[in-house]
Amino acid sequence: MDARTHAIADTPLHLGLGAIAAPLEGFAWSPEYMASYGERFASDGDEGRLVTWGEMTEDWDSWEAHPAGEEVVLCVSGRFRLHQDVDGEVGTVEIGPGEYLVNPPGVWHTADVLASGACVFITPGRGTTHRPR
Repeated sequence: MDARTHAIADTPLHLGLGAIAAPLEGFAWSPEYMASYGERFASDGDEGRLVTWGEMTEDWDSWEAHPAGEEVVLCVSGRFRLHQDVDGEVGTVEIGPGEYLVNPPGVWHTADVLASGACVFITPGRGTTHRPR
């Protein structure tokens, strides 16, 4: 049994098949780490979720989409304007502490920072793509 605590900002979490919750020690946003993460949890297919903490101080400089499933963006502090591009129609919503937004599968989304803060992201990482903003 692993009864240690973890700081989500330093040690993200993988949620996977069989109701597992695996701390990701040594996590890095590098291509090498992300490739090994994908291999480690490949058997979860599209059902695996990456749970991360994001300090947000600047507007995003790109759009992203997650074709494998819905992404939850939970605001912990600050205030953000989130944009979703659905077939060329851009919808915008603001979220603050305690509020969340669901990004549907494959929908391009980006964010602006109205007041610096942090969000928890629960992401179906498989197949995530980016495009310039």
